[in-house]
Amino acid sequence: MGHITRRTFAVGAIGAAGAVAAAAAGTPAAAAGTAPDAARHRPARQFRGMWIATVANIDWPSAPGLPATEQRRELLALLDTAVERRLNAVILQVRPTADAMWPSPYEPWSQYLTGTQGQDPGWDPLGTAVREAHRRGLELHAWFNPYRVANHTDPTRLVPTHPARVHPDWVVPYGGKLYYNPGLPEVRRFVQDAMLDAVRRYPIDAVHWDDYFYPYPVAGQVFDDDAAYAAHGAGFPDRAAWRRDNTDRLVRETALRIKRIRPRTRFGISPFGVWRNRATDPLGSDTAAGVQTYDDLNADTRGWVKKGWIDYIVPQVYWNIGFPPADYAKLVPWWADVVAGTGVDLYIGEALYKVGVAGQPAAWQDPAELSRHLTFDRDHPQVRGNVFFSAAQVVSDPLGAMTRVVADHYGSRVPPR
Repeated sequence: MGHITRRTFAVGAIGAAGAVAAAAAGTPAAAAGTAPDAARHRPARQFRGMWIATVANIDWPSAPGLPATEQRRELLALLDTAVERRLNAVILQVRPTADAMWPSPYEPWSQYLTGTQGQDPGWDPLGTAVREAHRRGLELHAWFNPYRVANHTDPTRLVPTHPARVHPDWVVPYGGKLYYNPGLPEVRRFVQDAMLDAVRRYPIDAVHWDDYFYPYPVAGQVFDDDAAYAAHGAGFPDRAAWRRDNTDRLVRETALRIKRIRPRTRFGISPFGVWRNRATDPLGSDTAAGVQTYDDLNADTRGWVKKGWIDYIVPQVYWNIGFPPADYAKLVPWWADVVAGTGVDLYIGEALYKVGVAGQPAAWQDPAELSRHLTFDRDHPQVRGNVFFSAAQVVSDPLGAMTRVVADHYGSRVPPR
């Protein structure tokens, strides 16, 4: 995406030089197989999802302050589109900025509903989404962002009862945003409690996190967790190891608590597509990404899979086949190898939002690029499905790319698992 969302980093983190090289390279390398051949290999079960982003009203609601009846109508229309596209899951962002799309006792109502943080929208979006998704045969995965508090650095713009104002020592300003400090045990407990309230209230099919743990690096700025490191960092070789342990604790503790509350609810994470480059670590992928989740976001995404802490992983492989710094055709086999034998399901995050966008590599001007991705995935049985970012493009169908995916690969609806 081109706005204030997680996907902005999928291009920028690779580096400008790589983007120029890819644009010069022209169309991607051809993947093996044709659409009819792919149809013969279509699995009986396959995860087919789309993300519905609420931060900054990217996908839903279309604007803050709409009447409750219009908000509900728009949400149901997105669910109906998922059915029409023969998808079987939606991943709805319900806690975009330390707020809530349900009547939470922990955090205020989201400003993206009414335009005013803390204002009751007059209905229960998450409860409605769960009920209506299940009526349509869709899974509803509730998407939470653990640590982001606000897309600005002014605490006074938060409602007075906001936990970030009640506990200002929990908050770190960085890169023009406010974040909860992952290094504080009381913060980790609180954000778990806030998210798990939704698990207790609703039969959601999964708890879903995206790629924000410690924030993406911002040149010339320092994430100021000195006091937390001094208080809790003893016994670690360096701050990076301590930060990774903090993130590990959040993942491991949340996984255990989900199963205690609602054993059938799954836990999935959608990280940035590169764990580490091979030049950094021989276990890494054959990539040259400018961001590595292990080092820059303090998130050992590969480790979580190997330890079986999560039920599924959706790496954001938001690059075309043949993109030199981060080739889809190299990353998918790498992730397939990571999950092999672990029992963790692998779904691939797809950059539908790049299709037809000016400035993207030539491959993204080809309506068949995404269909080629799914054809390529067919040769890797560990890939159990795909998720498309985001719902607005599933609806608008740039260049007919989503229609092409459905025609080539989604001949009929199937169960997700």
